[in-house]
Amino acid sequence: MAAYEPLYYGDYLRLPTILNAQDPRSGSSPREAAHDEMLFIITHQAYELWFKQILHELDSAISLFNHHVVPEHHVATALHRLERIHAIGPILFQQIDVLETMTPMDFLDFRNVLYPASGFQSVQFRLVEIKLGLRSEQRVSKHLPLSAEDKERIRAAEQEPTLFSVIEAWLERMPFIQKPSYSFWQEYKNAVAAMFEHDRNMIRLSSEAGLSVAERMQTEMLAQTDMNEQSFRAFFSEEEYNKLREQGQKRLSFKATQAALFTLLYREYPLLHLPFRLLDILSALDEVLSIWRYRHVQMVMRMIGMKVGTGGSSGYDYLMRATTQHRVFTDFSALSAFLIPRGSLPPLPEEVASMLDFVYIDLLEKRRKEALKRLAVQEVKAAFTERFPDAYFLSEEEHPDNTDGIWLQYSVPDTDTANEAKTFATQLSAEIAHKHSLPCMISAKAVYSL
Repeated sequence: MAAYEPLYYGDYLRLPTILNAQDPRSGSSPREAAHDEMLFIITHQAYELWFKQILHELDSAISLFNHHVVPEHHVATALHRLERIHAIGPILFQQIDVLETMTPMDFLDFRNVLYPASGFQSVQFRLVEIKLGLRSEQRVSKHLPLSAEDKERIRAAEQEPTLFSVIEAWLERMPFIQKPSYSFWQEYKNAVAAMFEHDRNMIRLSSEAGLSVAERMQTEMLAQTDMNEQSFRAFFSEEEYNKLREQGQKRLSFKATQAALFTLLYREYPLLHLPFRLLDILSALDEVLSIWRYRHVQMVMRMIGMKVGTGGSSGYDYLMRATTQHRVFTDFSALSAFLIPRGSLPPLPEEVASMLDFVYIDLLEKRRKEALKRLAVQEVKAAFTERFPDAYFLSEEEHPDNTDGIWLQYSVPDTDTANEAKTFATQLSAEIAHKHSLPCMISAKAVYSL
């Protein structure tokens, strides 16, 4: 490492700058200002520092996924950074607890000096929402009472990849759900149909056994089952699914949705565990931000009731609508409606299942063993052909008792030659096994006995 000058704690953290960055407006000096204005300023400054950290983690996660090929260790790194954002959530909640030690009357001591400043103008929080993937048309209010510089930051961020867009593209490239001999979507469709038919049979059987209290109830249960199945059918048709996207009911692409559902269903496979945790944390981020917004709404109601916000927003009404509308990853959490019990899941073909398992293979050792096998086979063939020129080579197989060994099979013209060849084969097998430490078996049969 390069040489550094000795460092002082306060200088490293720029404490003189930070600790002198509170400038209350309700008095000519901090001592004369409304007492709780200091709390108000520090709390919001702390928010902005945490927003900066969240943006730092988001930018990193987006850059890791913004490639055509995303290595597994990049997925793990991005997941860790998104989990850190999620861990910041409770800290944001706790700051509201601290802020609520201020009463509405305490707030009124200095609220009049805040106009027209407002948390609505937090450009960093808007950047968090944009980088997560919140679209402009989702926003409750598109009015931005921001400086020209901050508006440009917003505009530039809206042109860049978002966490939603890079995750969607990554899911669309999942290779496991479609193979020449296997279609996950068709297999899942069949499994779902079988599950609903089983449900109908159980409803009918319970009625026949006298367990149903009324025919009307049976009819209602069958009708509900039909409705549930119908919702699945729309999910299986790309054309129908895209209609839902056009209507704004879905956002995630059909192909990415297939991959996400596949991941949720077969999460126990090692190769899908990280993707599952990633999808889970995306839904959790939506949830933690919604909870924070809701807590904020309740605090605003307590402090100012239904008054207009200092920045000109509708205050409580605006914040309440943002709580439900400013969510990005609802498509992932909504997938729970399309899960089926593990016992009904179609088994994966061996070809697919083996790709989803982590198997350690020492390639150098594997190549060494393969080269050794080829050498041993050549030596056996040369020695056997020299001793029995009329022998015919039939096949080369794995040793029946050891997959690392070899088994060569020959045919010879008659029984006498076969008996002689068996004796020779026993001796040759022992020599090859001793020489190469390789299990070796040689078989020789008369032609007519094959």
